[in-house]
Amino acid sequence: MDYLRNFFVNLARSWTAWIGGFLPDWGVNLVNYLVVGIILVLMPVIATLTLTWMERKVIGRIQNRIGPNRVGPWGIFQAFADAVKMLIKEDIVPSGADKPVFNLAPILIAGAAALLWAVVPFGRGMIGQNLNIGALYVVAVGSITTIAVIMAGWSSNNKFALLGAFRVVAQLLSYEIPMVLSIATVVLVTGTMRMGDIVERQVAPFIVVLPVAFITYLLAAAAETGRAPFDLLEADSEIVAGYFVEYSGLKFGWFYIAEYGNLFAIAAITTTLFLGGWRGPFVSVAPALGPFYFVIKSVAVIFVLMWIRGTWPRFRIDQMLAFAWKVLVPASLANLLWSAIVLQIGRQPEQLGPTIVQMILLLVGNVAILAVTGLLLGRAARRYAAQHGWAGA
Repeated sequence: MDYLRNFFVNLARSWTAWIGGFLPDWGVNLVNYLVVGIILVLMPVIATLTLTWMERKVIGRIQNRIGPNRVGPWGIFQAFADAVKMLIKEDIVPSGADKPVFNLAPILIAGAAALLWAVVPFGRGMIGQNLNIGALYVVAVGSITTIAVIMAGWSSNNKFALLGAFRVVAQLLSYEIPMVLSIATVVLVTGTMRMGDIVERQVAPFIVVLPVAFITYLLAAAAETGRAPFDLLEADSEIVAGYFVEYSGLKFGWFYIAEYGNLFAIAAITTTLFLGGWRGPFVSVAPALGPFYFVIKSVAVIFVLMWIRGTWPRFRIDQMLAFAWKVLVPASLANLLWSAIVLQIGRQPEQLGPTIVQMILLLVGNVAILAVTGLLLGRAARRYAAQHGWAGA
């Protein structure tokens, strides 16, 4: 029973002890690193196979449809059928393409999606590397996507792909700022950049204490991954498929894997920063429950992002940039400033995480920021309606 209570950690220890019986220490470390590397590579693939089916079902229900239901029970094998179809398609390279860059872009974007999982803590002691710069690592690796997208658009020798790549520069750079400010707020409150320690120091989930940071991070992350309503970089009705319009076969599949791998990674990072990670009822008694809580919370975040995609229309490019610079950035800066002020009230030299009083003050400040932001947005909407002569203005 004790083995089952911390099943995943004990399983890893048993595996290490078993291979240690016939391998030297350096061999044990090498095999363990290879196993972790294989898991990191497989995570985006597993995410793609599961989330494509989930998204088609969710969007189908939102649109009063059934969704895929032919391949397997409830259509659960539809993603495998799509994968087989994609793999047997011909790999076509445009005649005017820059072939080395054209071929490198899908590998780079899929590799970045896999690298994000290295610092995601699924449970206590269940993390690839608990880096002391884990939060900074997330931002840095996420920025690789921008480079890969620009490479794909520029090397394709296609005007629609190039337009999609140009949109990426404006969109990702604009939304990178509020995302970094939101992460900086969490780092400031917890006093650490280690992803595992951030979970440990959440006395209460930060979605309650720092709702402004949670909302800005989630919206900025949706924009970073190109999810609707921020999908201007691959808007089908405007620029066909965007930056990867010239890709086919396996290379097209790499972009698909990167999209859904990033979606699951963003949900996992949101769970780590704002939803208490693996923490939940009875985890202190049975740590094996932690990964299940983590996955449930991450799936809930994914469902919210899919819900947004199914109900919100796409932004115009000017609306998207204005929303980033006029709403998310000021709100994030105000939240960061208020958090810095609150944390100076009664902070002890060895304090780990915020006190109860500090959490109450943080919540009060966040509610005030949300109220002011909502008031200003409502006023701007009424002014816009009056200028365009809408009914009820």
